[in-house]
Parts: sequence; C-alpha cells; structure tokens
Amino acid sequence: MSSASKPMILELIDACFSYGKNGHVVDNLAFSVGEGEFIGLLGANGSGKSTILKLGSGILKPSAGKIMLWGKQLQSYRNKDRAKLISYLPQTLDISVPFTIRELVGMGLYPYDIPPAITPDEALDMVGLTDKADAHITDLSGGEKRRTFIAMTLLQGAGLLLLDEPLANLDIKYQIELVRLLRTLRGQRNISVVMALHDINIGLQFDKVMLIKNGGILGFGRPEDVLTESSITDAFDIEVKILRQTDGKAYVSYQENYRKWQGMQK
Repeated sequence: MSSASKPMILELIDACFSYGKNGHVVDNLAFSVGEGEFIGLLGANGSGKSTILKLGSGILKPSAGKIMLWGKQLQSYRNKDRAKLISYLPQTLDISVPFTIRELVGMGLYPYDIPPAITPDEALDMVGLTDKADAHITDLSGGEKRRTFIAMTLLQGAGLLLLDEPLANLDIKYQIELVRLLRTLRGQRNISVVMALHDINIGLQFDKVMLIKNGGILGFGRPEDVLTESSITDAFDIEVKILRQTDGKAYVSYQENYRKWQGMQK
C-alpha cells in the first residue's frame, strides 16, 4: 500500500502552541501519520520536537488549529480510550517508586478490562530485561529504566507510538536492537512510530524523517530527500558531509567539523 493510500491515524492541522508570551513554540504545524509509518523526528535542542509529540499525544492542547485521531478530535477521546490508540514515552524518566520491573510494566494494561494478547513477561523479553523482572526500578541503570518503560509502552498495545528520545542512555547494542524491534512490530502488528532522535545517522534508517527548526517543518519525507547537507546545516548550525558506503547507504560525516574543533583546542 502506498503512503498516499495509508489510513491517516494522526493529523495536525495548522496546530499552534506556546508555553507563554514569548511567541509560538509550534506555529501552523501541518502533517499526518499514516498506518504503519516509521517516522524520525529530528532537530536541534529546543526546536520543538518534544512539544510536537506532547501535542500529538493529547498531553498539550493546541492554542489554534486541530489535531485529529482516526478522524475525530483528539481531545474528544476519554483518557482510557485515547491510551488504547496512542502510547507516549516522555524524554525524562524520573522514577523513585518501590515497584518491581514486572509490576511497573504491568501498568501498561490500565486502559483494558480484557488484557491484550501480549503479557508483561513477553514485553520484558522483547527489551531484554527478563532477568531483571523482580528487581526494583530504583536499582536499574538509566538505560535499563528506559527499556522498562519501552516494555510498558509495548504492553499498552496502541497502534501509534510517540517516543521522545527513546535511545537516550542506551548502549549502542540496545539502540540497534530497539530500532530493529520497532521495525519488527511494525511489520507484525502494523503499528506506526514517531520517534524523536538526536542522531542523524539513525534517522537515515527511517522510512520518513521530519526536520524541525523553531517549531516549523524544514522538510518531511524520505531521508535522502530531507537530510541534505544544506538542510542539516540550516537545522543544526553545523557543517557536515553526506557520504556513501560501498553498499550505497548514506551516512553523515562530522569529520571536517571535528578537525576544526581539534585545531581550536591547540
């Protein structure tokens, strides 16, 4: 099925939002997320990535414009009903409660009277935490805590995952495994993923990327079309080179910029 014919799950229509009187953080934002799409959200710190995900999850309400979920106003859903359709994982996970990992992951079942097919233990196995199931959340490393919340998000069973920097504090092994897991789930369960990222090279692995600057969209589409040298420089204020491996896959090189930095340190 082409992207043009995919059912639209989430639509932001000229959405605006501001945290105060200093102007809009997000201004006239318009984009949609189709069924089964795998989208990376890229931009410098403070560009509006987290705000966009909070708007899409219903945590924040737009000051203007509309947000639609499966053709209905997002804010018209009851919290439990919305939680069955959207899972949101925040960037900051500050948890000091005395729950075991299995208990915390099991909280992903709260929207349901009848549990979904997946069990807490299966979700823990997916993120590689089976051996820590009876440990307390306070005893885990930052990366293990993040994987715990990813397991809870998977257990929630929603068709749309909005993930804010889920790869932060993860070793490279678990970064790779998490992206692979999400791709597998997309294939098996047709879930859609919108994930905020800080690594442009990981963004190149997504079906689509959205490049954000000052709460607006610089580009949205295939990574090879959006992530050009000029657009990356515009978004991040850093010069890069896009190179290709022998198999033709593109990657972003910061080598020249690093050399300049080294020269400044001498």
